[in-house]
Amino acid sequence: MEEIKNLIQKDIILEWRQKYAFNGMVLYVISTVFLCYMSFKLKTNQIEPITWNTLFWIIILFSAVNSVTKSFTQENAGRHLYYYQIAKPESIIIAKIVYNFILLLFLGLLGMVIYFVFMGNPVENMVLYTISIVLGALGFSAIFTLIAGIAAKSDNTSGIMAVLSFPIVLPMLSMLIKLSKNALDGLALSASYDEIMVILGIDFIVISLSYLLFPYLWKS
Repeated sequence: MEEIKNLIQKDIILEWRQKYAFNGMVLYVISTVFLCYMSFKLKTNQIEPITWNTLFWIIILFSAVNSVTKSFTQENAGRHLYYYQIAKPESIIIAKIVYNFILLLFLGLLGMVIYFVFMGNPVENMVLYTISIVLGALGFSAIFTLIAGIAAKSDNTSGIMAVLSFPIVLPMLSMLIKLSKNALDGLALSASYDEIMVILGIDFIVISLSYLLFPYLWKS
């Protein structure tokens, strides 16, 4: 736990030193929401709830891709060798997942607030919608962190990320849209237990695989 805590603090310090990267992620969310506003809300003055919901998750998905892809590529091989000597690989991958979860949760909540300002707020069950954002941030952080670790070992990082993440992200995104659609319709939390359990199951499987398989990847 002490290793994980120190590694998370290290990632936060690095992010704070490279403020342009964090500011770029925030700018991406704001500009994408504004573009959706110009294309849909401002032009037609109305938008269907299902379209509203789908656009939001597309924004969150691409924000996750842009922010998590650099998890391993922003550090050089010498620093990786240093981490190899002082920390366990299990601690490294868990710390990366936790840090990316915090980052994506912040971007998701920020994007939700900005999205509500520009596109309106048709959500009837705000608690359930917030839960979907939390589960989505956890799932995307686990999936893209593991894929980023694999892609960092290749020469075509973006291509490997797209090919490997698509089969895992698609069911996750589908369940998140269903869960958030229930929030839009004002359904009670008890009516969404199936979707929540499926998403938690996917999160648990990906995190477990990351914990078990990343040491072999790290040794290479």
